[in-house]
Amino acid sequence: MIPYADFTFFGLMLIPVAVTVILGLLGLANSRWTLICTGLVLVVLLSDSHSAAVLRPGETVRQMWLVLGYAGYQAAIAFGLLRWRNRWTFYAALALSVLPLALGKVIPFLLPDSRLGFLGISYVTFRALDVVFSIHDRVITRIAPAQYFTFLFFFPTLSSGPVDRYRRFGQDWARVRGRSEFVDDLDAAIARIFQGFLYKFIIAALISTYWMDRVDSDRSFGGVLSYMYAYTAYLFFDFAGYSAFAIGFSRLFGVRSPENFDKPFLSRNIKDFWNRWHMSLSFWFRDHIYMRFLLAAGKGKWFQGRHTASYLGLTLTFGLMGIWHGLELHYILYGLYHAALLSGYDIFNRWNKKRRLWRDGPVWRGANILLTCHVVAFGLLLFSGHITPQRPPRFEEIAEQVGCDGVVGWAWDSARPDTALEVFVYVDGIPSDRIVAGVFRNDLQERGMGDGRHGFHWNIPEWMRDGQPHTVKMLVTESGRVLRGTPVVVECPPSVPIP
Repeated sequence: MIPYADFTFFGLMLIPVAVTVILGLLGLANSRWTLICTGLVLVVLLSDSHSAAVLRPGETVRQMWLVLGYAGYQAAIAFGLLRWRNRWTFYAALALSVLPLALGKVIPFLLPDSRLGFLGISYVTFRALDVVFSIHDRVITRIAPAQYFTFLFFFPTLSSGPVDRYRRFGQDWARVRGRSEFVDDLDAAIARIFQGFLYKFIIAALISTYWMDRVDSDRSFGGVLSYMYAYTAYLFFDFAGYSAFAIGFSRLFGVRSPENFDKPFLSRNIKDFWNRWHMSLSFWFRDHIYMRFLLAAGKGKWFQGRHTASYLGLTLTFGLMGIWHGLELHYILYGLYHAALLSGYDIFNRWNKKRRLWRDGPVWRGANILLTCHVVAFGLLLFSGHITPQRPPRFEEIAEQVGCDGVVGWAWDSARPDTALEVFVYVDGIPSDRIVAGVFRNDLQERGMGDGRHGFHWNIPEWMRDGQPHTVKMLVTESGRVLRGTPVVVECPPSVPIP
């Protein structure tokens, strides 16, 4: 279960929200209650049956244990830096804090069968790093364990941000809300939550269904151009919807999380855009990466050129931002593309101040906005991976046809191209059958899947033909990977009339 991704999460939120409203109207919705809710919701989210980290095939560990270990690990780093604060312990703390996230991104590339991490680890790592930076800058001189834990794992912003700061969060943590303050927060929370439903589940869903999905397979110039506009609109409304939900629920629990968007498609240039788009993340990178790089370069006189440090700082900052999204080529290109745009804009802006080629005025401002929208949209097209070569998946395990005539599909591991994989079948959660994906299929051979003997056809047993719905789930026996297309519900009429 992922926060705000489906209505199951909102059902989960009904109880803590209802209790919070009652406590708030009584003037009792305090930081202690926020801590309790964070712990309880976190337990439910991470106790989901699918929330397990795969260390290696057949060996998993619950995400809950990873989270507890991670919390203790980051707390030890923060308290250790408070106790021994100097340049070298600061560098060590930075490296150690980012290590779990780095392992979570690198390990799947090195060991495709493994998956290490937990829900929201990227955003939690940003918060942990903010604490390390703040201790080094002497902005933080003490840490309260309860506040620190809630700051790291605050559930409304766990999986999608915004990226908060420990010092700002601490002001809300210390704030005591009376009934009138809670009513103001409740009013603001309701407005933002309804905005989230409008953006994500209505506008973004309509764009995805009736525009983006329909042009996804069209690789002509017009089709790619249409997809670029569709994806840009979809990503904004989907992400802004997530942010609206996060800000609304945060406000309900007494935390005024920072805004993430400020009319980004009215930006007049690319620099203005990054002051309006995903602001909490861009400001985090600006303050903790870019400005620190400039300061260090200026102090150490690393470069002779007046603007060299700025351009290299932009490349470093946005390169890291791209890698944070993922190690795939399209994410890295996205980061470098924006670094080039910002550097190019600075060069052009300084050149234009002398020559006044690009002027000011309503028409010029409109042209600026239109041009900025298009360069941003192309960047998001890069981000989507729609036009960049994708790394072929190691595994193809698909149930392509499911019905009362049986289940047809294939299972293939490119690391063992001629090995027939065994597939385990569960019906209604109970082990039912084992089959071998060893049927020859000419289409698989033509696609380069080894000798082509990787198909399977599983017949529906007679006892399932009872007119009742049954859930069929298939997974590869060796690794435990679930076949795409399952679980699926099958309902077959009785083969023999029941008296």
